[in-house]
Parts: sequence; structure tokens; C-alpha cells
Amino acid sequence: MRDENVQRVRRRGEAMADFDLVIFDFDGVIVDSEVISAQMLIAELKHYDVHIDGAYVARHFLGRSYPVVLQQIRDEFGVALPEGFEADYRARLIAAFEKNLTAMPGIKTVLEDIRTPYCLATSSSPARLKSSLEVVGLTSYFEGRFNTASEVARGKPAPDLFSHVAQRYGVAPSRCLVIEDSLAGVRAGLAAGMVVWRFVGGSHLIGLDLPTDETAQPHHVFASFDELFQIAPELKDEMA
Repeated sequence: MRDENVQRVRRRGEAMADFDLVIFDFDGVIVDSEVISAQMLIAELKHYDVHIDGAYVARHFLGRSYPVVLQQIRDEFGVALPEGFEADYRARLIAAFEKNLTAMPGIKTVLEDIRTPYCLATSSSPARLKSSLEVVGLTSYFEGRFNTASEVARGKPAPDLFSHVAQRYGVAPSRCLVIEDSLAGVRAGLAAGMVVWRFVGGSHLIGLDLPTDETAQPHHVFASFDELFQIAPELKDEMA
């Protein structure tokens, strides 16, 4: 079934399979948050003599949970960040979101017009997710429709979160469409047996040489939510 879906997605001009569930990542897909997070993390790590750039963040941190980020810093730079680092960083990040966070262009129209059931699956903490949704005015679109990495043993790129979501909604993995911005998220969706499209329209990816993996190729890549219903018109409510 999954191989058939892949072929339908890849062959332009042919009819594409309907989906029973659309699973959106959150940061870098629903909200343009990753550029803010990256800039703040880069600045904070400089205080500990850890020097990275946006390309490094995109390659190693996108789609990953905070413990994975900490482990990467320990492994590569030999730096163990102090116990209070996470809480301080998160507090400053939420404050920055309150001032600068925006919804991804076109996503509100997609959420208003989509006919297929949808939900969120994110590595963000529940508290950060709730705060971010309130800031950009999208809370009502995701009431009862979100899932976080805190609900599973392993975060992305493990398939646990996406598999958990499919089971929760009673949908076969092959009937799920995952929309992700990170390579870790793409790997997770593919490992769960789902169709995966990579969204590359976030500010954090502009001008970057995006990391690729021949063993984890998304079924489609797109850069604007204005394209979504052009790519898959069956997702749109005919009355919209």
C-alpha cells in the first residue's frame, strides 16, 4: 500500500490517493518559530564557548527534542550545560515568541478549507505548544488535535510519535500524510510507514543548503502552503 501511495505522489499529473489523516509538525510548519529558536540558541551557546550557525542547527537540531540537543552538544563539544540552562532558555524563548512569533503564511487558509481530519505531532513541550498557539491565534484549530513527544518513549527520528498518532485516531499508517520541515521528522514519518511531504518555506531554511539523506527522501517537497491544495486537491473541502 505504501509503495503504491509513493508512486501516486511522485507521478505528476496522475490522480493521487486520498488520505484519512493529515499530521502536521508544528515548529517550522504551522508557526515560523525555528528561526527565532535557532538565533536564540546560537547566542546562548556562545556564553559556553560553543559556536554554531544556522546550518548546524538545521542539520542537527531541527525536529529533535531538547534532551537530544543537549546530548549532541555534549558529544561534539564536550560541554555539559548547567541544570538551569533549559528553564532559562525556554523562558526567554517564550518571551521572544510573544513578541515575534507568526503563523506560517497561508496555513490559516489551509486549516479553514481542509476537509481531511488533521492533527499536530510535535517535539515541542505541551506548555510551549499551548503558548505558541495562543500567540498566533490558532488555538481553536487544534483543540484536542495535538500530540507531543512527551507521550512516547522515543522522539523523532524514531517513528514512535507518528505511530502513536495513527493508533490514537484509528488510521492505517499508509493512509496518513505527514507534513514536516526537518530531516528527523521526514525519517520518523517514513519509518512509521506514512507518506511524507517536506515543507521548506520557513524562514529558518531560506538560503541554506538543506541536509539530505538518500535513504530518507520525502515523497514531495513544497515551499508554500498556497501550493498544498494544488498538489492534493482532494484534501480541500469542496464547499470552501
